[in-house]
Amino acid sequence: MTTGVEGSRIRRKGKGSGRLPTMQDVADHLGVSRQLVSLVMRGVPGPSAESRDRILAAASELGYRPHASARLLRQNRTRLIGAVFGMRNPFQVHFVERLFVRAAERGFGLALGPVTVERPTDVVVAELMEERVEALVAFNPAPDSAALAEACDRVPVVWLGEWMQRPEVDNVHVDEVTGLRLAIEHLVGLGHRDIVYAGGLGGRVGQDRADAYRAAMTEAGLSDHIEVLSVGFMEEDGATAARETVARDRRPTAVVCCGDQCAAGVMAVYARSGVRVPEDVSVVGFDDSYLSSLSYHRLTTVRQDVEATVEATLDAVLERIEGDDGPRRVVATPTTLVVRDSTGPARTGA
Repeated sequence: MTTGVEGSRIRRKGKGSGRLPTMQDVADHLGVSRQLVSLVMRGVPGPSAESRDRILAAASELGYRPHASARLLRQNRTRLIGAVFGMRNPFQVHFVERLFVRAAERGFGLALGPVTVERPTDVVVAELMEERVEALVAFNPAPDSAALAEACDRVPVVWLGEWMQRPEVDNVHVDEVTGLRLAIEHLVGLGHRDIVYAGGLGGRVGQDRADAYRAAMTEAGLSDHIEVLSVGFMEEDGATAARETVARDRRPTAVVCCGDQCAAGVMAVYARSGVRVPEDVSVVGFDDSYLSSLSYHRLTTVRQDVEATVEATLDAVLERIEGDDGPRRVVATPTTLVVRDSTGPARTGA
């Protein structure tokens, strides 16, 4: 049997390349077929005792974890997918609503795990694992969660909402770079130059969207006008950003917000302060949640494609459950700009 030199090489390759060893690595390590390795990992009769011992020993040496294959050996399946999400986030709630429908069409149900201040990631994930879910889909879970780390060793996990460079999870994420570029191009086309961004806080996704704004402004030749008002995603965060701009002698002509909830807070404070939208200041949101289309908002916003997010997530989950142990998936779902009433030409003399 081959020894630790080749095994060390594969382990280093796995860590350095951002992936874990696969069945093919085990097969290449021993000079046998992937089909034989699959039979052993699934406990199917046929391979000799010698082959079984060699393959299991090599898998252990290389650090291969059989994830879905081992899980499918259970006699009683739950056919449940655990969903970790925030109930106060309209996009995440809409995603879960659609996931219910599409998962049912493919023979699976959902176990819900809403995260709150009192119910952090550790608590929610531990509860879902007690329900014997066969996979997890999670929006922006706490990256240092011990329960999540344990779950990643036992079931497929799809990380949603932010870019995450972890080899043990698949990643489905909105293309915010294109989305923020479309928003800035729209405003520049209306004559805006003093375009500020309300956001930047709220974990990795907050930072990523702020960086996408900076890149879009730079691409538009407006690097000297870049300004980030450091707030989070909620309505009060937007209200804080709006109050700061209202107090200025020279207000920006446009505010791009990290999310629709933040934009709703901006617009509410402007309305109370006598600042007209869009005549005085244009406002752009992000998500195209139900808030944006309300008759008293009519918010121009970057649209995340809920259906595309659901389909990419389900495809990853179900293929992993069926035994796919290939390289991790990283999917960027498309964005478009939905133009409504909250944006207009830059005010005269700005």
